[in-house]
Amino acid sequence: MEIKFRKLELEDKEIVDRLFKIQQSRSCECTFANTYLWSRQYKVEFAVIEGMLVFHYITGTKRFTFPFGNGENLKKVLDLLMEWCRRQGEEFHLAMVTPQNFARLEALYPGRFTIEYIRDAADYVYETEKLIRLSGKKYHGKKNHINKFQKMYPDWSYESITSENVEECFQMALAWRNENGCDADPGKNAEMCVTLNALRLFEELEFRGGLLRTGGKVVAFSIGEPVCDDTMVVHIEKAYAQVQGAYPMMNQQFLLHEAQGYPYVNREDDAGQEGLRKAKLSYHPAFMVEKGMVSLAKEEAE
Repeated sequence: MEIKFRKLELEDKEIVDRLFKIQQSRSCECTFANTYLWSRQYKVEFAVIEGMLVFHYITGTKRFTFPFGNGENLKKVLDLLMEWCRRQGEEFHLAMVTPQNFARLEALYPGRFTIEYIRDAADYVYETEKLIRLSGKKYHGKKNHINKFQKMYPDWSYESITSENVEECFQMALAWRNENGCDADPGKNAEMCVTLNALRLFEELEFRGGLLRTGGKVVAFSIGEPVCDDTMVVHIEKAYAQVQGAYPMMNQQFLLHEAQGYPYVNREDDAGQEGLRKAKLSYHPAFMVEKGMVSLAKEEAE
């Protein structure tokens, strides 16, 4: 069977959303919007094979995602991908594989594959209600930051992002980029390109968002979307560093207004950044979404 991978376009949203939804994964990558936006920064293609969705990442180590969709054809799809790699002269790797997915792989191919879990790629998942209420001793510091924000900025207000105010968020993002030296850092620059494109395509990608104002000006905003039936994912959160308490306030208010009905919130990974890891752990995740790289076992590869 000929597999034709191609670039992801906006008109692919319906089929990608449908196949992701069948999987009901809490992994932050499993939305059309997130994959589409990042595919503009890194080389990635996709194909629908035997009714299953597969992405092929070309940047760095070439790898596929674990196939998404109805699992009836899973073995057939994996066999086709391995054959495709043999023809292309590529090593076979699967990326972002959860323990549940690896268990399925092991059941189909006992002992044939190994997995290396990547701590830097693990998503932090929290109980939404706990991050809204911030009750108890362990959230005391967060509560203090919010109280300080409310005291320092008594005129603060929250708004859902709409077509009426999204341009203000865009302008704030441009200012944030300049303040944080993003142009000199390829990683930060890619993230800001994703942020700006998310705001440009806010309605088309069906995002949910919120912003904070003080003195009438936007000082923070957050963008997310449901990743599955019980989990909201927060993809983007930006606040001015000089506005004390803006980040915890934005975090709380976005969940309060935009994540009702979703018991869990995925705040993505820490990318191995020590400061970010410390900040994410300080919110006390309920659990992590572990993800690893799958390769053929040594004897199989040889």
